[in-house]
Amino acid sequence: MSKYLVFGHQNPDTDAIGSAIAFSYYLERTGNTAEPVALGEPNSETAYALNHFSLEAPRVVETVANEVEHVALVDHNEPQQSVADLADVTVDYVVDHHRISGFNTANPLFYRAEPIGSTCSVIYKMFTEQDIDIPQSIAGIMLSAIISDTLLLKSPTTTSQDKDIAEALAKIANVDLQAYGIDMLKASADISQQSDAELVNSDAKSFELNGHNVRIGQVNVIGFEDILERKAGLLNVMESEVKDNDFNLFLLVITDILENDSIGLVAGENHAMVTEAFDAEITDAQIDLPGVVSRKKQVVPPLTDAYDAL
Repeated sequence: MSKYLVFGHQNPDTDAIGSAIAFSYYLERTGNTAEPVALGEPNSETAYALNHFSLEAPRVVETVANEVEHVALVDHNEPQQSVADLADVTVDYVVDHHRISGFNTANPLFYRAEPIGSTCSVIYKMFTEQDIDIPQSIAGIMLSAIISDTLLLKSPTTTSQDKDIAEALAKIANVDLQAYGIDMLKASADISQQSDAELVNSDAKSFELNGHNVRIGQVNVIGFEDILERKAGLLNVMESEVKDNDFNLFLLVITDILENDSIGLVAGENHAMVTEAFDAEITDAQIDLPGVVSRKKQVVPPLTDAYDAL
């Protein structure tokens, strides 16, 4: 029997790593051999969740074709967000909650994507449909993924399903949803030990928008004062990334997780696309994004519309 490597997107967040762990367990319980791996080290939030539930971080890989012939993708489908040699393996499974873009296969596959708050919410539904019990530790990392992607069920991506699933997983994980969620988000908002490069790249994704190469990162904070003291350094890193990777635009969304507001730092040549997308002015490479907390629902769609209008 073939072994599957299961992995989320580059610069993995808690949902990418949590869904890789959870879906690997699902594949094992449905008669397959699977291992969760990651396309990068866990960030501080994910490390907090893994430690809390006594789980080991998946090993980091740069390529997969040297190990297996078949893979499963979770929490992404766009090739530019995936492993470098994706074209050299067969994708048999995709479980996701994002848009579908640039993805195709030569063979039929299992593909499940739902417009809900977290890939782990989708995987929870798959567990219940197959009547598979979820171990406490895996329930914990799945809950952590939902909390992360929905900002403790406050993001506009949150659905009633996510709320019900989070409550159910909290019971299995034996934690208080609100108390644990606040502690985990506070761990993600501690930027004091992270370098400027880590802040810029730790949760950044690349998108192809009407022929333009766009990079969108996101950082969670509590208050903007501390991170804005590092603005010059962050912009220097972003400009270097633009130059080194031929990005037309790099937008770093900085989100205050308590106030549910964001500001953006902008690098690259396509400043006008940001102004058009958010109907706001950029001053000193900075833009106010009131009420914006979700990259998937509130950042990528208006930028896509702006580029499509070119």
